[in-house]
Amino acid sequence: MESRWLTHAKRLQAIASTGLHFCRDEHDRERYQEIADIAHQMLAQLGDVPLERITDLVSDFAQRYSTPMVEVRGALIEDERILLVREQHDGLWALPGGYADVGLSAGENIIKEIHEEAGLKVTVRQLYGLRHKAKGPYKADHRDFYKLYFLCERQGDDSPVAGSETSDAAFFALDQLPELSQGRTVLRDIQEAFDFHHGRSSLVLFD
Repeated sequence: MESRWLTHAKRLQAIASTGLHFCRDEHDRERYQEIADIAHQMLAQLGDVPLERITDLVSDFAQRYSTPMVEVRGALIEDERILLVREQHDGLWALPGGYADVGLSAGENIIKEIHEEAGLKVTVRQLYGLRHKAKGPYKADHRDFYKLYFLCERQGDDSPVAGSETSDAAFFALDQLPELSQGRTVLRDIQEAFDFHHGRSSLVLFD
């Protein structure tokens, strides 16, 4: 779970972004901009990164009402093994998925992501988790995410292959998992997928 100070800094950033988008009074705009500057400095210090890194990652700052980003992840389990992809970004492994694209439903997004990252065609079986990244044991992130987890089923008999954003794709047993990319997938996400796959859980898990 992220620190209280990171939560406060992200909240201040969101308030400033929304305020600058809607505000028309010049004096109020100055106040919101000051809040934004303070929030960005806090996020840079908390993440030990240059200030420019923070502002570059919020390209839509003050352009709309500030809301969490949406990420989708898919769990494909076969013969007591789960599909994982190796991320080119950090060389670690995760459930296939990524940011949700505009114009596609959540289910359509995960079908697209699994095909792009692992070369497999799937159908979506059910949603098993809707998590707030800040509330979970993930690597800290100055952005705010809702993470949607889906159980999927393979269509056809193609073998997994790496895609343009991955360097490998393979199935792993629960007791033989590789090192996970903690900002994307944690052990809990995989354990919960197995629980739903075997019928030990049936209600969608959420924060």
